[in-house]
Amino acid sequence: MSGHGFHVHGPHDHELEHAAQGGHAPHDNGGGMIAQIAVVTAIIATVGALFSYMGGATQANAGLYKNNAAIKKTEAANQWNYFQSKSTKQALAEFARDLAPEDKRVAYQSKIDRYEKEKNEIKTGADKLEAQAQAWDKSSDEQLHQHHRWAQATTVLQVSIALAAIALLTRKKWLEYGMFALAGVGVVLGGLAVLHI
Repeated sequence: MSGHGFHVHGPHDHELEHAAQGGHAPHDNGGGMIAQIAVVTAIIATVGALFSYMGGATQANAGLYKNNAAIKKTEAANQWNYFQSKSTKQALAEFARDLAPEDKRVAYQSKIDRYEKEKNEIKTGADKLEAQAQAWDKSSDEQLHQHHRWAQATTVLQVSIALAAIALLTRKKWLEYGMFALAGVGVVLGGLAVLHI
């Protein structure tokens, strides 16, 4: 046995030799898993950043549209106050007409007719402003709903990235599948946001 000794490799020694020769450790699930998860994670992070941007934009739009609705409601309220003042003037003119002598009633009636015409014009304008306020409110609600969809999509993609990190650390294939599944759900939610659903 002089010079021909037994050399026994343990599992750890074998993996070190394999890694030194440029191969991957057998428990690595192949180097492909790491590369695949890294590429997919980068793609998910990019899509998530875009979704996050869209979520912020729709949230800002919702606030702006709600502000526009409030402005139109205020303008409509001002018109209704103006309408009320014309109604009061008309009522006073009708009262004065009814109390005035016969020869003065024609002058009051012309004022009453003018107030009625002005009231109709004011009412038309106020109704139009109220319709605009409702349209802005509806647009705001739609933007807010869309913002929620973007936020849901972004959150699911972030969880998917977290699963990717855990999959890399634990080398568990089922976590990798979970990452892909969640990424798919995130993309679907982003699609629903694009479609305003």
